[in-house]
Amino acid sequence: QVQLVESGGGLVQAGDSLRISCTASGRPFINHVLAWFRQAPGKEREFVAAITWSGGSTYNVDSAKGRFTISRDNVKNTVYLQMNSLTPEDTAVYYCAVRWGGWMSHRDRDYDYWGQGTQVTVSS
Repeated sequence: QVQLVESGGGLVQAGDSLRISCTASGRPFINHVLAWFRQAPGKEREFVAAITWSGGSTYNVDSAKGRFTISRDNVKNTVYLQMNSLTPEDTAVYYCAVRWGGWMSHRDRDYDYWGQGTQVTVSS
């Protein structure tokens, strides 16, 4: 059974930085993609960033805007999202997702498993 557990969310002020994590377990994590999505209140879930097993990455230019960095630790089966210069518009529940055997899709329906999400709230 695949499990994705996010952590590190919280309440921060505008301009602050925050790093959230997602640890995966339950299946050999090879030839796969780990991604971050987010969903703000009243909005659809949107892609933020994704990273492959070998470290290739892609970003949603609009939401990441050069402020976010995705990285991973393959020994720990953990993916990170470093978020800098946060604004209230970044307030959302951030979800980790995984897919096997595909490319770094920006579509949530292409991912096989999801975590429960971690809340990030940025105050002005």
